[in-house]
Amino acid sequence: MYAKVTWPTQYDPKISAVYALNDINVKAPPETVWRLLADAENWSSHFPPEDQVKILTPETELALGTKFSRVTVGFPMSLNVTEFEPHRRLSWETVVDGDTTASSAYHGWVITPTDEGCHVLTEETQQGPFFLEELGRKNPGALYRYHQEWVERLAEAVEAQAAQLPRPAR
Repeated sequence: MYAKVTWPTQYDPKISAVYALNDINVKAPPETVWRLLADAENWSSHFPPEDQVKILTPETELALGTKFSRVTVGFPMSLNVTEFEPHRRLSWETVVDGDTTASSAYHGWVITPTDEGCHVLTEETQQGPFFLEELGRKNPGALYRYHQEWVERLAEAVEAQAAQLPRPAR
């Protein structure tokens, strides 16, 4: 059984307007996956749609409390890292810039070591009128499809990097 996202009460999937879960097995160690996830400003190197990410606090990679911005499917967003356990867990809370409906989202990543590498799971919940309209009504299934492409491309990039690492001597 793989671990899942630890949900703040207000983001529990049972009370969320929109929810997606995507996961994939990766033939690479958790540390390799983590390096790509923590390096948010370079997400586009493996997932081109994430080409407008900017860390707004002094750190160069994501850390607990990091504030960052991104433009996702045309919407500018402000994010704050709320969970950060290196090589295991990364989560952030999101609001859409300019949204007056108090809509918000919570996105988490969980990396679980396996015999062949690791299992990568991402889950997101979204609350409020903005997300319900944009992703619930206008584009049903869009969040799932976006994240599925992201985990698949992440796995490809991580496995390619792992293949270039020197093998331990036997």
